Amino acid sequence: MNIPSRVKLVDVGPRDGLQNEKQPVPAAVKIELVHRLQAAGLTEIEVTSFVSPKWVPQMADNDEVMAGIQRQSGVRYSVLTPNMTGFEAALKSKPDEIVVFGAASEAFSQRNINCSIAESIERFAPVVAAARAAGIFVRGAMSCTVGCPYEGEIAPERVGYLAALMKGIGVQHIGVADTIGVGTPLKVARAIEATLQHYGVDDVSGHFHDTYGQALANTLMALQLGVWQFDTSVAGLGGCPYAKGATGNVASEDVVFMLHGMGVETGIDLDLLVDAGAFISGFLERKPNSRAATAILNKRAA
Repeated sequence: MNIPSRVKLVDVGPRDGLQNEKQPVPAAVKIELVHRLQAAGLTEIEVTSFVSPKWVPQMADNDEVMAGIQRQSGVRYSVLTPNMTGFEAALKSKPDEIVVFGAASEAFSQRNINCSIAESIERFAPVVAAARAAGIFVRGAMSCTVGCPYEGEIAPERVGYLAALMKGIGVQHIGVADTIGVGTPLKVARAIEATLQHYGVDDVSGHFHDTYGQALANTLMALQLGVWQFDTSVAGLGGCPYAKGATGNVASEDVVFMLHGMGVETGIDLDLLVDAGAFISGFLERKPNSRAATAILNKRAA
């Protein structure tokens, strides 16, 4: 098997993970989580989003969180900016990277951002252009690349169509996301292969939710295709507000345990990562949604 020898993880817990939490998470807790993640060796952290607080109240403290982080050299801090208003607000906080997101499903695009796929790309084009002019890296996320809560299964051609549109407006890196966690390895492989027709393998990442327990299998399949970058979420935080029943992104701890067991380098200290997950789970008054973290914490307690 031609598995990459090193993998880079983007921890999306502070943004994608916390955005659906009903109880407010104070800025100080979010900042502490980011500090713990970078201390554990994460070099890519998705910190917050600059969206309307009316739609995502949990992210209303975006400025405060970005200002409170003690930045480390070699760590890239990214924020989600769905439109020019969000980008202009984000610019003041000096992100290293912005993230724009589109859906491979028309129905999901309409429900999630109230416009068609083509319209969403038109909306992102000036954001991407402005970011690149400001020297800010642009990452794109393609949601619902294998399944949609409204349309069901998504054809790989739809993924290729969206990847081509993203490439066309200057998005530098693209994420293939199984937003509702219905993907299985061969379906994920087809979505990635459709994406690789438009982006080189070094510019593609995987983003797998674990609703049906398939995220690690899907990660392994992506690795076999040469993909070496993945979005993961500490303690398995997260879900999707527009997809009932979808659970969080695959737990960072589980992916790191699997990779280290395969002899793949991540640069991440698993024990410190488990501590970070235990910290935020403790605040949320629940156990980490990570099998590896649970096992390690049980072992420590014994």
